[in-house]
Order: sequence, then C-alpha cells, then structure tokens
Amino acid sequence: MSTTATYNLCHSQSVPTRTTPADVAALIRRRDPAFRSVITACGNPPSRRGVPVDRRFGSLARSITFQLLATRAAETIHARVIELCSGDVSVDAVLDVGAQQLKTAGLTRTKAQAMVDLAQDVRAGRVQLSRHGYMSDAEVVREITTVRGIGPWTAQMYLMSTLARVDVWPAGDFGVRNGWTIAHGLDEMISEKDLRVAGDRFVGVRSALAWYCWQTVHLHRATN
Repeated sequence: MSTTATYNLCHSQSVPTRTTPADVAALIRRRDPAFRSVITACGNPPSRRGVPVDRRFGSLARSITFQLLATRAAETIHARVIELCSGDVSVDAVLDVGAQQLKTAGLTRTKAQAMVDLAQDVRAGRVQLSRHGYMSDAEVVREITTVRGIGPWTAQMYLMSTLARVDVWPAGDFGVRNGWTIAHGLDEMISEKDLRVAGDRFVGVRSALAWYCWQTVHLHRATN
C-alpha cells in the first residue's frame, strides 16, 4: 500500500474509506481535543508513500538499528553500518560484512546478528519482502518477527515507514506513550496496556495519531 494525498482507511467502518491528511487531522481533533494544540502547531500528518521493494531490506535493517536507542545515537550508528556496506545496506552487503564487523559500527551483538539472520531469511525466501505490499499488517508482523532479534516494535516501524500503513498503533513505543501522557496532562506515564485500549476509538488513523504523539514530545522539549 502507498499513500500520497489520501489515506486508505478500509479497516474502520466509522471512517470514510478515502480521506485526506486534513480530514485525518480534523477527525483526531474531534475525537480527542487534547491533540488540538499539537495539530494547530504541526498541521496535517505527513502523506506517506511506500518504499520500493528494492529498498525494503535497507529500511528494515535501519529499524533494527533504531531499536531501544535515542534517535541521534541510532543515526550515528546506522551511518557507520551504511559505510561498512559501501553505501548500500543490501542482503548481499550485510552477508558479506557479517555480524562481527557490524558490531564494530556500534550495534549490539543481538542487533548485528538480527541483520545477518534477516539477510539470510530474505535470501532463502523465508521472508518475502516483495509480497509485503499485498499482505495484511498482521501477516507482515508474523513473518518479520520470525527472524530472531526482530520484535513487534521493529515490525510496526516497518509497517509505518516502509509500507506506509495508516492504522499502526505502536502502544509500546516510549515516545508514543510519553506524547500521549503529555497531551493529556497525566501525572504518570500511561501503560502500554491502557494506551492500546485508548487507541481503539481511532481505528483507521492510528499511524497519524502516533505521529502526533511524537510531535507532542518534540514540542514539549522545545518549550521546556
């Protein structure tokens, strides 16, 4: 699935099947006034376009790097991964480099091995990146998480950033939890369980909702 000017929201009967980013912002604002200020400050959620098949492996590898790391540190480490792979984080490049060299970029042993295992699974056809555009979110998550070292968070980031899926709700993501907590003025960080339930009334637009949670954190840091 790819999106440019419109969102395909076929998973929710309460949301029109095709709607623009402006409509999505208006819907979120209407369903939860706590997001009005961030929507006013940041505007409409970004239009997304799915990454071409030949770039999906590199995008997924990038998500592995970013697991449980602050953005700046992850960007630094992944730049080294790209350098080790001679500018192209491909299946062949990762297998040629190997886990031991990947660790020299700053990856943990688990992450370095996860990249190699992913490359091996893609080469063997156990993970079929070319089919992901035709698979449901749940099917993609099931296939990706069979790779050792790849968990639900990485799969969710891949769905959002690589496949441009519009209804992904990463309730376990610290930034999403933090943004929701700030937006609603909660005294304690909302739990993953409670946040998952809180997202139920936004089915169909939860990727955009997650984006607004992240923007809430950025705005809070900029003003405090």
